[in-house]
Amino acid sequence: MASNGEPTLPPLAQDALDALATTAPHDDSFSYERAYATLAEEEDLSQPAADDIIERLLLRGHLYEVDGELRLTEP
Repeated sequence: MASNGEPTLPPLAQDALDALATTAPHDDSFSYERAYATLAEEEDLSQPAADDIIERLLLRGHLYEVDGELRLTEP
């Protein structure tokens, strides 16, 4: 369990989040296409697998969407 009471992310989802956080523009939005490219390059994920991971990160509040663009939430 994470310190805030939320369950921790599975390792693949955590790795994907770390990759997005490292390559995403700081304090700016990025496209789904950029997220797919990052996850393909950094984590060797296909687009369907990346979709699943992005959906999980959205549902858990690690990412949010604004006008069709993704943003990372503050840690």
